[in-house]
Amino acid sequence: MTREDAPDAGLDARDATRLRVLECIRSAERISRTDIARALDMSPGTVTSACAALLEAGLIRETPADPPASGVQRGRPRVMLELEREAFAIAGLKVAREAILVGIVDFQGREIGAHHHPLAASRMPAETLAEEVRRALDGACAALGLAQERIAGASIGLPGFVDAGARFMHWSSSVIERNVDFGPIFARALPCPAFLDNDANLVAKAEQLFGAGRGYRNFLVVTIEHGVGMGIVLDGRLHRGARGCGGEFGHMKVQVDGAPCQCGQRGCLEAYVGDYALLRAAPPRPDGGAQTLPGLFAAAAARDPAAQEVMDRASRTLGVALANLVNLFDPEHIVLARSRPPFDHPYSEAMLDALRRNTVQVDAPLPGITVRNLNEMMWARGAAAHGVEMVSILKIRALGAADAA
Repeated sequence: MTREDAPDAGLDARDATRLRVLECIRSAERISRTDIARALDMSPGTVTSACAALLEAGLIRETPADPPASGVQRGRPRVMLELEREAFAIAGLKVAREAILVGIVDFQGREIGAHHHPLAASRMPAETLAEEVRRALDGACAALGLAQERIAGASIGLPGFVDAGARFMHWSSSVIERNVDFGPIFARALPCPAFLDNDANLVAKAEQLFGAGRGYRNFLVVTIEHGVGMGIVLDGRLHRGARGCGGEFGHMKVQVDGAPCQCGQRGCLEAYVGDYALLRAAPPRPDGGAQTLPGLFAAAAARDPAAQEVMDRASRTLGVALANLVNLFDPEHIVLARSRPPFDHPYSEAMLDALRRNTVQVDAPLPGITVRNLNEMMWARGAAAHGVEMVSILKIRALGAADAA
């Protein structure tokens, strides 16, 4: 069975209703019971019952409506509902090659603060990674003056093949071992419930809630970093695949028995367009020193023929691969994102030209394309957004268990 980002997965009908009401309140920020019933097409009695449970659990609160503009109040004053924002804090953590980026948000999803935890190594054993995640979380709480008891959950974004529902990592460029069950490892290392997902999925979640994906039901987010990732949103939900490995765009094969990829196979897309692939193909520096990405980009901009060829080939390869995505998914929009160095205009144009030339031609416009130089904290914001959803599910399940006791 295909696994998707279904917030009500595993909840009975009553708890699923409570979760829908909670998310409706979060989305609206301030809303009446009547308007919730209308928005969710529920009976007033069902909404009233769900809200009573959420109020008793301390997840929402009542607040008076604003007075009418006329100043004349007729009938009983309207009562509005909003989240109890200060009830919990949630941490989102992005594991990058040089650091763990931490974003802390309240229960509404509003940012409390951010923290940067440097890493001594880009690849480490799973137990060591969990210890670094704990240090990053401790450092964030200390820097922001937050008591650790306020952290209701931590959501970790990891590059690689991740089964989010099982908190199981098949492979990651950040972890030495393969096939790691992170559930018990995080339970030992962290003081709060922990959730795990592929980092590109979390960027897609951030774009859906805060960025270029807002308002779209079907869109793709492609991230170009050391490796290449993709988040797929179909009918408003993240699509993860049967094993949690759906959307591994970077490991789509573009050359039979081609260049070696960091995943252990050959011919993967990221073995031609990922940062390490560009450096592997880059010409040596004139001074004999190790080539860097900024150095390669600068050499290409200065019209060094060898550097230009590396960038042109990668741009064309990525453009053709993106055309395959359009032909396969027919999305409304694509977000193409990287953190640093930023996309350079001539090569993004070459990539987009290859995309246009290799997309199936119909009498309809191509999907919109947003080329984004990604703020690194966007990864952590996406992780935090996922954490808010998962903490909400935990709290709703606790409500159901209390009812059954």
